[in-house]
Amino acid sequence: MANMEKVVGRVLAKRRRRAGLTQEALAEACELHTTYISQLERGLKSPTLRVLFRIAAAVGVSAAALVRAIERELQR
Repeated sequence: MANMEKVVGRVLAKRRRRAGLTQEALAEACELHTTYISQLERGLKSPTLRVLFRIAAAVGVSAAALVRAIERELQR
């Protein structure tokens, strides 16, 4: 199994870009620090459920859809 944090980071970055957001814009929308978003996307940190829900809302998907995308990536 791939490193979960790295996979989560790849999925978050992909969804952010698909939504047309910069890391700064996503951080602002989620009321988080840009550095934290960067750390998430690089797989250095793991998001809490609260953060996962905030990010999902900011990129325009449900938290369930975000988790499903992560699960699909982990199964590759």
